[in-house]
Amino acid sequence: MKMLKERLLVLFFCLFMIVCSIGGVQLTRRISDTAVTVNSEPETTEKYIKWVDFSVPYAALRDTMQLDIDTYGTERHLTWIDTLSYLACKNGGKWSSYKSSQLDGLVEALGDDLLPDDLMKTNEYYRFHKEAFSAVLSGILGEYTKAAPDGNGGVKVVEGYGLKAYSPVAEGFWFSHYDDFGDSRSYGYKRRHLGNDLMGSIGTPIVAVEGGTVEAIGWNRYGGWRIAVRSFDGKRSYYYAHLRRNRPYAEGLEIGSRVKAGQVIGYLGMTGYSTEENVNGMTVPHLHIGMQLVFNEAQKEGTNQIWLDMYALIELLNKNKSSVVKDEESGEYKRVYDVFDASYPDDMRHITTLAPTEITEQ
Repeated sequence: MKMLKERLLVLFFCLFMIVCSIGGVQLTRRISDTAVTVNSEPETTEKYIKWVDFSVPYAALRDTMQLDIDTYGTERHLTWIDTLSYLACKNGGKWSSYKSSQLDGLVEALGDDLLPDDLMKTNEYYRFHKEAFSAVLSGILGEYTKAAPDGNGGVKVVEGYGLKAYSPVAEGFWFSHYDDFGDSRSYGYKRRHLGNDLMGSIGTPIVAVEGGTVEAIGWNRYGGWRIAVRSFDGKRSYYYAHLRRNRPYAEGLEIGSRVKAGQVIGYLGMTGYSTEENVNGMTVPHLHIGMQLVFNEAQKEGTNQIWLDMYALIELLNKNKSSVVKDEESGEYKRVYDVFDASYPDDMRHITTLAPTEITEQ
């Protein structure tokens, strides 16, 4: 009898320890997944997108962009973010099966009154794609006001709707590229290539794809002279690396500087792959450009970084290049035609440079 009681006590103790252990695991999981405050307030979990596969091909970007432009200002504006989100669902996220006829089928299914949101209102994948594509593309297409040549040797101010982001390589300068995102890299450690390389000539002017704030500038052993520009809405960080030795940047840029889309920010080179500053560690001159999505600031430098394949976007942005002119005295390039963007901070909402020989304030 005594032995039976002892066995029951041992069994009870084991069960008690198991329950405590499970509780401890659950508590640990809760703490690791939530933000805990010192005031012992209720725990909260912030949900945000942690992964995006932006493998949309050039044809889909081109077709949906044109539909967006064609329907802009009508009663039924079909934005490319909505149509791309629909197509992503239709193709199960696999864009290899995309055909322009799918877009025609969507327009037919919508009839005269419906929007993609109406067709997909109960589809959670559609909502995910829409949030992701909004983060990627919201600074690329939209209303713009900019200076432009008038065809008679003068300058005019034009308004329109279309591409308002620019190719990173200035107009009149050659470059070539292929889709090398994800390729293996071994300098320092084995890793994936989280960007796209644009091969060109040393000294080629590099411009800001989109307006934003300089959030990083200077030397990095991997990227050489590099600069990162964060979009004004905070969702995108553009990374430009391997800039020219000795004079990598446009004059006056520093952390906190604000730049406009199409503004010259640096010059193509082949620095990097060296622990020693200002070294051409690359063998081929090129620009490494990458786009990082930021849904939460913890992603910016953390382990859950989201970098996108920009190959198709670069192809699209080739339709909009920034004209530049060289200052023979300083050797620096500057943009020719300035832009206005309603999304910019108030003190940047003006056009200053109208032509190489004409600078006015408006």
